Amino acid sequence: MNETEGSLWCYLPYPALYKIFQHLTYKELGSAGRVCKLWLDASRNDLLWRDLFYKNFLVDKSVPVVAGKSWYEEFKRLCYKIPVVQTEVLTDHIHQVLHVSFSHNGKYFSTCSKDGFVSVWNSDYPASIKYSKNMKHFKWKYTQYSQFNETDTLLLVSGVHFGTTHSTSGEIAVFNLDGFELQCRVVNKPYDIFGTWYSDQYLLSGDLHWLAHLVSSSHLWLNRASQEAESELVPITHCLFRFYNRNASSIRAIMIANCLPNSENISLEEIEYSGVPVDQGVIFEHGNPVSHRDMNNVPSSSKAVFDDIPILNHARVSSDFANPIWYNSEYRKVEFEQSEAAAGDDSDYEMDQDDNNKDEGFDDDDHSDSSDEAESLKDKYLIFTTGNKTYTPHQIGFKRIKPFVFPKKMDPGPSLKERLILHEQRKEQMRSGSPSADPDWLDFDKVADKFDKVDHLIDLHGHIVGMGLSPDHRYLYVNSRSWPENYVIPNPLDPPPIAQEIDIHVIDLVTLKQVGTMLRAHKAYTPNNECFFIFLDVCNEYVASGAEDKHGYLWDRHYGVCLAKFPHQDVVNSVAFNPKDPEMLVTTSDDHKIKVWRSRSKMKQLGLDKRDFPMGIELRKNRKKTNKYR
Repeated sequence: MNETEGSLWCYLPYPALYKIFQHLTYKELGSAGRVCKLWLDASRNDLLWRDLFYKNFLVDKSVPVVAGKSWYEEFKRLCYKIPVVQTEVLTDHIHQVLHVSFSHNGKYFSTCSKDGFVSVWNSDYPASIKYSKNMKHFKWKYTQYSQFNETDTLLLVSGVHFGTTHSTSGEIAVFNLDGFELQCRVVNKPYDIFGTWYSDQYLLSGDLHWLAHLVSSSHLWLNRASQEAESELVPITHCLFRFYNRNASSIRAIMIANCLPNSENISLEEIEYSGVPVDQGVIFEHGNPVSHRDMNNVPSSSKAVFDDIPILNHARVSSDFANPIWYNSEYRKVEFEQSEAAAGDDSDYEMDQDDNNKDEGFDDDDHSDSSDEAESLKDKYLIFTTGNKTYTPHQIGFKRIKPFVFPKKMDPGPSLKERLILHEQRKEQMRSGSPSADPDWLDFDKVADKFDKVDHLIDLHGHIVGMGLSPDHRYLYVNSRSWPENYVIPNPLDPPPIAQEIDIHVIDLVTLKQVGTMLRAHKAYTPNNECFFIFLDVCNEYVASGAEDKHGYLWDRHYGVCLAKFPHQDVVNSVAFNPKDPEMLVTTSDDHKIKVWRSRSKMKQLGLDKRDFPMGIELRKNRKKTNKYR
């Protein structure tokens, strides 16, 4: 439809053009704007792009456009700015790659593997290795998790000790990024607590103490990232919390979130959800094993209590299309208010970005003890997985952390001579058969004063296998594999069978209520005794998750729809967005590979031809067969 001399096409009245353009594809509509100004104006009609958007991406028509955006802009974003082109495959690891995480400045990402290495990579194209550290001399079986501190000067690495098959021993090491020198090592038990940064110079670790049959205590320790002290009386650790654990459960994965202004009042009402059971699948030995021994697993089936939650568009229910995220009205209201506020701050944001671009390098002096202490004066949430019915983590716990500053000097406690006297007294008591001074740990009411109270618990009625925070710390996204509805647990060491699909739940950290869910989001096959973490990641625009079906998945946060799948040759354990560039995503897999995905737009900026690179699987109604992974 190019304009030619003497052609009358450019003189068509606007209503006639609109009728014609309604029957064009998005590529034809984009080309039509080249004819003349009238056609350009008609081809940018937002009603046309709205209809094309709903049709191509199969979005439910009740979902509005992002506040401050046009349908044309959003169509262009989901076509050209989602990370879907595989630009690099990194093969330096020689075993399963369990985790990937980015630095806050987006310049680096780190990977952990069962080969016993942790590697730090430059995120520029092409991605290249910066550091690689063999942790075998730490007597670690493998590395499983890593996280950069706020100033991107330190890297926390969590690993698993050599030991028995069901060993729970782990350790955390901290390295600086100026030479990859070791700063500290701390015990971490069970190892799937993973550890996390509390602030720029302090981290959290765990320790597990068994008190009686199926009863234990989880201690969470605050540690200095650098454990060199000028005096032996300068404290470097502090026991932050002690939690009471029932039925062989314990505190597992932990994370820290900033408390938002409206989260002052916490409802202590416990919310419980149920899920969808399916027959158990084949046992695969993938990913990181669990901390506690399982007993037997009996398959079962039941009706899903979430069956009454609508799927946004039934046309998406197929072998290719993953189910969408469903949000309630509370989420939509908050999202609209935030989008409007963000649209009003665009000019300020652009000025900040200009300032950031002028100063891009590492600055080892960018942090100080005073700034870190100021950060520690803010209220935070400790978020963790736990349980009270069985050892598998099925609850999310929340504990508000009030401002804490390390004392300048520690209390030395009893002298060595005094400790020896106490030890001898206990031995004499045991020899004489005197009643033990230990309390009855099985009676929680009698020992409750010795433990910290959990502020809030949300029971997801299923095995929790992953968590991810939104960048603004407002929402928590959770991967879980549901239990059968109304299942009665006969023995805490015999947990319910779990579904072969992973559900995703969205929790508002201001109200501590579930505001979104995605049922049967992607496949999982391992039973309880082999179940492992499937990490997910959240950026402002998208949500991504690994899966056991040999794919990573990408959803749009606002519209809820699944946009793409990222093929691997084995389980995808972890995914991570570049926090400074949502058009870059990294996936890691049991196939020993790290794959870097970038957008079509980014490919053009880099001067690369996307036809020279493999593509992920885009999930659009009008996609061509050639768009599948080559």
